[in-house]
Amino acid sequence: MRDVQETKFKAKELIAVRLPMPDVTNQSLITEILDRLAKHPIKEICWDELSNVPEVSFTVACNEAALFVKFYVSEAFHQAVYRQTNDPVFKDSCVEIFIAVDDSGGYYNFEFNSLGTCLASFGSDRNNRKKLSDETICSINRWVTWKKISPVTNSFLWELTLVLTPPVFCFNNICQFTANYYKVNFYKCGDALLEPHYLAWNPIPNPIRDFHQPAYFGKMFI
Repeated sequence: MRDVQETKFKAKELIAVRLPMPDVTNQSLITEILDRLAKHPIKEICWDELSNVPEVSFTVACNEAALFVKFYVSEAFHQAVYRQTNDPVFKDSCVEIFIAVDDSGGYYNFEFNSLGTCLASFGSDRNNRKKLSDETICSINRWVTWKKISPVTNSFLWELTLVLTPPVFCFNNICQFTANYYKVNFYKCGDALLEPHYLAWNPIPNPIRDFHQPAYFGKMFI
């Protein structure tokens, strides 16, 4: 475990590329656009050393109608068990977005396994959270693409594309994505894998094993 007292925290920043108004259900167009964008690595190892570090990155874009995110994952260990909405998908091979859309103190966690199964909730910390309804979660457009297992690295390769529209953020009164920036972090985990791992885009210089630490969110400008 790192000596976190010696770690100087500095929040990362990124810019979500501003797009014209594509059809939010047009999978091929959205995927093509996101694949052309610069990838942001999720590589900050949290809390434990790893012998096999997954290679994970994401691209992000937006317009007034939606946030578009695509994850790219290559990992040596993999699990995809949970299939029901709000199952504990963090135990599977899982990617996550935590996002605060205003300064009220609340934030959303959107967590997805490699089947696209989603767990999502809203609150101010880990313990005070309200789950999003099945209907709201089902409105999230998402597409999983499986690649062949790499013969070189013997890794599992998968990609997840997400379209998050304003109604998904149901505990806030937003109709369009027009704020200057949002506070965010992006994660990769697998609590029940052969070798559990916890990776973050923005580092978490805190010894507490918990992604629910909004003090360490970065900024996403739109």
